[in-house]
Amino acid sequence: MKIAVPTRDERVDDHFGHCDHYTIYTIENDNIVKRESMPSPQGCGCKSGIAADLQEIGVTLMLAGNMGDGAKSKLNAHNINVIRGCSGNVDQLIQSYLDGKVSDSGITCSEHECGSHHHDGIRLL
Repeated sequence: MKIAVPTRDERVDDHFGHCDHYTIYTIENDNIVKRESMPSPQGCGCKSGIAADLQEIGVTLMLAGNMGDGAKSKLNAHNINVIRGCSGNVDQLIQSYLDGKVSDSGITCSEHECGSHHHDGIRLL
């Protein structure tokens, strides 16, 4: 399993379409076996080819801060499930996910209106 996390400064970026890069984790038997970085394309994530690029390298899940419905639909169309409302250190987030402590917030951003989000931390079950 491969998980992508929109990242800036080792933290989940508030909006996947504007992140610095994606941290890609390869998971086997509930353990991280590989951590790599993939540059983010310039411009809006929902209009870039990032969903196809992530699908091509085997990503099936994105743990994200926030995103609009269009972006979520684009990722879903490329067989990438999305859990929104994540924040904090990316390595800690992955461990919380593996421990079964991460759930989707159900909150979406209005298209292209995400400026600054303030979150208290990783959304836990």
